[in-house]
Parts: sequence; C-alpha cells; structure tokens
Amino acid sequence: LKKMKLQLQTIYEAQKNLEQLTIAVFVIRKEGDGLQEPPEDIGIVTEGIELLHHLTSVASACALLLGLIYALNLAYPKPLRFTFEVLQKIIMQLDQHKMSPKVHNLHSKLQSLQYDALL
Repeated sequence: LKKMKLQLQTIYEAQKNLEQLTIAVFVIRKEGDGLQEPPEDIGIVTEGIELLHHLTSVASACALLLGLIYALNLAYPKPLRFTFEVLQKIIMQLDQHKMSPKVHNLHSKLQSLQYDALL
C-alpha cells in the first residue's frame, strides 16, 4: 500500500510539473523499468495542457510538436527558440531561407563538416 501511495504521489507530482510547462514532449515510465522497456506514455503538453498522448515514439512526438507549433502559429518559447529553429530549418528543412544568424552559422558549419567528410 505504501509503495502504491508513493507511485500515486509521484504521478500527481509529475502531473503538477507538466502543468507548469510551456511546451514539452513527455515520457512516462513505470518505476523500475529500464530504458529498454517501452514507456507507459509519450505525449505533448503546451501551456500546461496535455494535447496528445499514447504516441508511438519520442521522434514522432517531436515531429507532431513541430507540426502543432506550425499549424497553430505558436511562438517558440524564448529559452528554446534556437533549438526549435534548428529542428525546423536544419533537420526538417522547412523555411530554410529564413534562418537567424546563429542558426545559419551552425548550418554552414554542419555543411562544411559534411563536405570535408566527403573528401
């Protein structure tokens, strides 16, 4: 009973933490499960509201998150704006002609490394 109470408290705390997030992909695992075990749930939270859950993978959750941001015309959270810009413009190759100087610099360095690897 004590262990079950602890798990419920942990789930409650996790839910409270998710409510504080501006935007996130979350993964919920059973206590004691290793990384090899499939998670209990993978989902997306924006403004503290769980928008999607029971997704198949973190990769699909990230792609769906970018799609939601794009479709709903949401602004990237300031602390993560460059991370999301790299995902959108370099990884997913969307709107590549409008890169911030910081992301453009990274893109140029990555292209240079790729070119050097071919030589």
